[in-house]
Amino acid sequence: MNSINGTQINYYFICKTKLWLFSHNIQMEQESDNVKLGKTLHENSYKKENEVLIDNLINVDFIKNKNPIEIHEVKKTQSMKKSHEFQLLYYIYYLKKEKGLENIVGYLNYPANRKTIKIELTEDKEKELKDILNDINKIIESTIPKPKKSRICRKCAYFEFCFA
Repeated sequence: MNSINGTQINYYFICKTKLWLFSHNIQMEQESDNVKLGKTLHENSYKKENEVLIDNLINVDFIKNKNPIEIHEVKKTQSMKKSHEFQLLYYIYYLKKEKGLENIVGYLNYPANRKTIKIELTEDKEKELKDILNDINKIIESTIPKPKKSRICRKCAYFEFCFA
């Protein structure tokens, strides 16, 4: 099984082609306006909080060492809520399985609309996440999936690659 990171979990829900390209080191998002905007939003809304990179795989926006341990992800909008939820669930799962940490809760922070959503890794969510991880590995190991044009494609850094 390949090492999967949070971005791949996120892309799984957004676009399988984008997931495959990113997983094969074809990365075009570094210069994306949306990525830059997200970083600025995090920096302005959570000035005292530092990102935490764990094992070069997961990049948590910030962690609060409380009981339970709080893992926070800052997002621009709720439009991709399911991808955000499973990215955070993956972080909790990874810390549980790879680092032996227990008693962890996640929070999705949407500072633009001042909303915070609590996320917990239940048995059902863990089973669903394991299925997603297996599916991601199958996608990565297969040939590139054919792009499926949707309304979000116009804003995607990979748009020209897929549809030019």
